[in-house]
Amino acid sequence: QVQLVESGGGLVQPGGSLRLSCTASGFTFSSATMSWYRQAPGKERELVAVNTGIFGNTNYADSVKGRFTISRDYAKNTVYLQMNSLKPDDTAVYRCNARGMVDVRGDYWGQGTQVTVSP
Repeated sequence: QVQLVESGGGLVQPGGSLRLSCTASGFTFSSATMSWYRQAPGKERELVAVNTGIFGNTNYADSVKGRFTISRDYAKNTVYLQMNSLKPDDTAVYRCNARGMVDVRGDYWGQGTQVTVSP
């Protein structure tokens, strides 16, 4: 069965950095489009970053361009979100998403990890 297990959230001061990890299992990782979303209290879910695979594209929300980087380790079936120059507005629950796999149908989500940016 498909599993997405996230880690790496926490409390950080403004200007600091965090790296989120999402380790996948149950499908062909290289075939999946992997994304990071976030949702802050009282706000709609926002697509933060997406990577469409080995030969694909990477795109970012305007609000994080130049500060966040999505990357993948295909040997470890893991997608990362490196977050630098964090701001209080980045505070949210971050979740990874997998879709478009060649061997499993559907849209799958991790459990979420809290990121809090505060002095």
